[in-house]
Amino acid sequence: MSNFSDFGLLPPILDALAAEGYDNPTPIQSQAIPQVLAGRDLCGIAQTGTGKTAAFALPILQRLAGETTRTPRGTCRALVLSPTRELASQIAQSFRSYRGRLPLSTAVVFGGVPLGPQQRQLAAGVDILVATPGRLLDLIDRRALELSGIRVLVLDEADRMLDLGFIHALKRIVRLLPKQRQTLLFSATMPKTIAALSEEYLTDPVKVVVTPPATTVERVDQTVTFVPAERKRELLATILRDPDFARVLVFTRTKHGADRVVRHLSQAGIDSAAIHGNKSQPQRERALAGFRAGHTRVLVATDIASRGIDVEGVSHVVNFELPNVPEDYVHRIGRTARAGAAGNAISFCSDEERPYLRDIEKLTRLPLTVTAAPSAMRLASHTASGRAPEYSAPPRRTAPNQARPGRQARPNPRPKHASNGKRRHGAAAGADPLPAFLRHRPQGNPRGNPQDKSTLQPVRS
Repeated sequence: MSNFSDFGLLPPILDALAAEGYDNPTPIQSQAIPQVLAGRDLCGIAQTGTGKTAAFALPILQRLAGETTRTPRGTCRALVLSPTRELASQIAQSFRSYRGRLPLSTAVVFGGVPLGPQQRQLAAGVDILVATPGRLLDLIDRRALELSGIRVLVLDEADRMLDLGFIHALKRIVRLLPKQRQTLLFSATMPKTIAALSEEYLTDPVKVVVTPPATTVERVDQTVTFVPAERKRELLATILRDPDFARVLVFTRTKHGADRVVRHLSQAGIDSAAIHGNKSQPQRERALAGFRAGHTRVLVATDIASRGIDVEGVSHVVNFELPNVPEDYVHRIGRTARAGAAGNAISFCSDEERPYLRDIEKLTRLPLTVTAAPSAMRLASHTASGRAPEYSAPPRRTAPNQARPGRQARPNPRPKHASNGKRRHGAAAGADPLPAFLRHRPQGNPRGNPQDKSTLQPVRS
């Protein structure tokens, strides 16, 4: 199918797609929409940013628009389950955009906000409900919603839902659904748990795979820089002063880590905002809205944002900390290079994170290009002139009795009164003022360690 009109979609839907600027379906849409329109269960595997939402939203709108029955009070006809609030909100907005003039109602429910308004919204009945599993069960327990009238169930980003521990909630929800229904499962990866979930919940499903599982976005330029953990914030602030970093998404592993990064960037005069699970829903929405509108250039997030953030023009993704789940790396860098654009992903890697890096390379089957710290760095605090010193290899360790660069030779053993037993730091005039971790490393090994068996590429000047 080379055009949306080839699917036989209703004119209001086609008009809405044209208004959104959608001309041609993506591969996942071309293969999935005809199968869903035919009433088949489907398991769709595709990378983030490939148009999975429209692949299930358009046929659902087409099906519900063709039914003449009204949705009873306190029920819904189509249920879409999402792992995060941000993704749920985005899916609901997509349904509203695609429906055009169709008289179909859409509601979204998630945690972090009062239950009352959501209960009142569901009281009259809604055609399409987008929900996170936890809040959906809260509403069911309060008897604000019952699921016996569900025609279509969608499990979106199913692998992430399992990662977040929603499996028991999913099982309870599915038990409340009618057995005669259409079930659609969409995921970016296909681990064994998703295959098992597909066999349990889908009936004779069609499997659509448009990209190999866990492959990274081809248009993303991916590099890794080795840096001690205590120097990461300094390096981040430095590279963010480069105007080419126009809209940047920075990922940390922890919520507190995201807040610390924002505080450090603020002290460095760089405007940023954080989004994570400890933030209230209004705070999360304000941070995301500011990032989308361009008012905030840097958004610091945990992996809650690796799914569900669809922001145009993200120029760079910075992995301030590597994820300990390698699949999350794929989703993180998928926030850039969306809709055919190019993108950049930069990862900081400390010694403690090298096992994570090896896991990522094993999963993606792609060694990351190792680079030195960007040559545009300006570490004014290390030089009186404010100019960045040239990168150079760290000085070789010399014999105890041999003079080091910038120091005078002294006898060995050193007299106790020479430094009161304390090791000297710094060097006299002529010493390299650049911290050792930013100096050029020897060719042939990322850390210049002959015992290191890593398969990573050598550092390039």
